[in-house]
Amino acid sequence: MHPARLLDMLAVAEKAAIASANWIGRGDKTAADQAATTAMRDAFNDLDICGRIVIGEGERDEAPMLFIGEELGLGGEELDIAVDPLEGTNLCAFGKPNALTTVAVAPRGTLLYAPDTYMDKIAAGPACTGVVGIDKAPAENVAAVARTLGKSVEDVVVCILDRPRHQDLIAAVRAAGARIRLIDDGDVFGAIATAVPGTGIDLYLGSGGAPEGVLACTGLKAIGGVFEGRLRFDLDEDGEEKRCRAEQTAEVDLDGVLTMDMLVRSDDAAFVACGVTDGEMVSGVTRADGSIVTECVLMNAADRTVRFVKTCHRGETGAVRFR
Repeated sequence: MHPARLLDMLAVAEKAAIASANWIGRGDKTAADQAATTAMRDAFNDLDICGRIVIGEGERDEAPMLFIGEELGLGGEELDIAVDPLEGTNLCAFGKPNALTTVAVAPRGTLLYAPDTYMDKIAAGPACTGVVGIDKAPAENVAAVARTLGKSVEDVVVCILDRPRHQDLIAAVRAAGARIRLIDDGDVFGAIATAVPGTGIDLYLGSGGAPEGVLACTGLKAIGGVFEGRLRFDLDEDGEEKRCRAEQTAEVDLDGVLTMDMLVRSDDAAFVACGVTDGEMVSGVTRADGSIVTECVLMNAADRTVRFVKTCHRGETGAVRFR
């Protein structure tokens, strides 16, 4: 990809974050998500790209904007785009940490083209490559992580979405002796955090959105890590219909294990997250002295770099603070 695309994606994520930040703590997750989606789509359409949404808000009949297959931009470099305009809609609506706007981008034809359905996931840091797997029992994965990281099983922390469907998984992890960090939303953060020292998260397990799986996988490809997934149409009330659509577009075994290189088939891929609310990855949107400040993280698989970008959006009259 042209280096300018990375700055373009930063700007897109920032605009979506600023728009959704107007809804922090107001209890309306739909309005927050709509604000982020509209701002993100408008920003994409101002770019000199031929962008195609491969992971987005849903198919055309379910989402009027950023739907899977939608073409974006004014024309130019051909790109695949995966988005979650507001990762953690409830987190934003109720003022909780770790709400993000997220974008992944790669050359055309290299990101998984699949429906907005559920996905079983496992993620861990780079040291766990080859020792954990989505088909292994939770206790086996926990033990493997403990051995690899030189920890006792009792010190391994597993991140899991707090959902009724995970009751058996939670019980199995606790029976294995590990600790659990339950999160309300935001499993992009949960998966990526496994590869970042200091987050206190060693392993991510459970089912969540397939879009978030592709986004997290792109980030992990840039910073190093393990990710496997499996589509779970059976958890989706519209799963049968979505499976039929996926059979027309996805070039993978819809029942098989999806490896990192199946989900993101290029090393020329990048992941961007912009904070909406304060979190462990980046700070949220703030306003002071007539300016708006955003913080993003840019993970670039092409050169294996991670950049933290703090931006002051001054407008016409805003002031800049160094600290």
